[in-house]
Amino acid sequence: MPWAGRAPLRRKIAALAAATALLVVAAVGVLVHLWTAQDIRSRGEARAMNTLYAAMDVYRRTGVLTDGAELDPDDLPAALGAPADSERHHVYDGQADGNVGPSVWAAQRTGGRGSPVLAVQINLSPDRANLSRLDAAMAVASLVALAGAVPLAVYGAGFLSRRLGRVAETAARISAGDLDARSGPTKGRDEVADIAATVDRMADSLALRLRTERRFTADVAHELRTPVGGLLAAVDLLPDGETEDLLRARVRDLRDLVEDLLEISRLDAGAEEAVRVRVPLGAVVAEAVSRTGLAAEVTEAAEAVADGGARTVETDPRRLERIVGNLVVNAHRHGAGPVQVTVDGPTVVVRDHGPGFPSDLLLHGPRRFHTGARERGSGHGLGLTIAFGQARVLGAELLLANAPDGGAVATLRLPPVTDARGVGTPWSGH
Repeated sequence: MPWAGRAPLRRKIAALAAATALLVVAAVGVLVHLWTAQDIRSRGEARAMNTLYAAMDVYRRTGVLTDGAELDPDDLPAALGAPADSERHHVYDGQADGNVGPSVWAAQRTGGRGSPVLAVQINLSPDRANLSRLDAAMAVASLVALAGAVPLAVYGAGFLSRRLGRVAETAARISAGDLDARSGPTKGRDEVADIAATVDRMADSLALRLRTERRFTADVAHELRTPVGGLLAAVDLLPDGETEDLLRARVRDLRDLVEDLLEISRLDAGAEEAVRVRVPLGAVVAEAVSRTGLAAEVTEAAEAVADGGARTVETDPRRLERIVGNLVVNAHRHGAGPVQVTVDGPTVVVRDHGPGFPSDLLLHGPRRFHTGARERGSGHGLGLTIAFGQARVLGAELLLANAPDGGAVATLRLPPVTDARGVGTPWSGH
């Protein structure tokens, strides 16, 4: 997967689900604790008031203290020590005192002003102990729920991540030029299915447009081939002179453009197949350079020279010559001399000493009828496009870069030969 260095989506979703579950569990636990504590206090206050009512009734009728009631107890909270009326009052004492613990007090004067205060105390320690056990049970239940929720979240996130990964892989293949890549039917009726369907429709639309463009290019080139050939034959009939030479050069340029368009249309259609034979790489490169009629220094690596120049590769020599020739012509047309061609193993490097490749070309690759920066010179921009197309047919890799000290560098890496001593169809040149 091309997502190295990034946190997988399934981990993010699982972490988010776990964090959400943890927050929900914590919130529910706090709310249950607070509600239960308030309920314990409310029930304690009600018990204290009822006990005080019963004890006061018995005391007034018989003078006997019952239900734990006391008269003016020493530990009575100050708030109840001197009630101003004869009504019943209560107060919550949350401070633990020995084994008594939190309690609720209720008090009432036995008679008029200055009479003793009858008070009762309700111990809430058993209820508070139950609250602690409830908190522990809630914590255990929360951990169990979290342990069950996280695997489910991981599974669900993984399922979603795999679906999105398939869509992303399809989009990457389309971006790389595989216009037949499709996501296909996607389970579910959600946003992921919508994205997959949109990517497929985009690929269909793009493939249709490219097929239309390629068909148009092929049709135009094919239709122009005959009149251009006739025009070139007609130019040859003109009397010699400067005008005739200029006209012949322009007509030949037009013929070369038509031939380039036809070659590109065949490459686009996938109709080209390599005819592979075993050939000496250095000799093929040297002949390709000589056919251009342009000055270029061809050198082989020391290892190949020491081996008698016998480095061979299994490739299509005609297409290899086409690639090397286009790179040399491009170096002279858009760069500056000296142009150097180096053969090192199955690698061919073509370098000039001009302004280098423009950044747009290095970023997006060659584009038809686009030559990049003005300092790279003029041309219809098909040479590099053809070189890349022929490299794909050969299964080779063509890389463009700029040298640190200036100049454009094109590197062609041919597939390695598994058996250097293998016997192949001999190459006799052209």
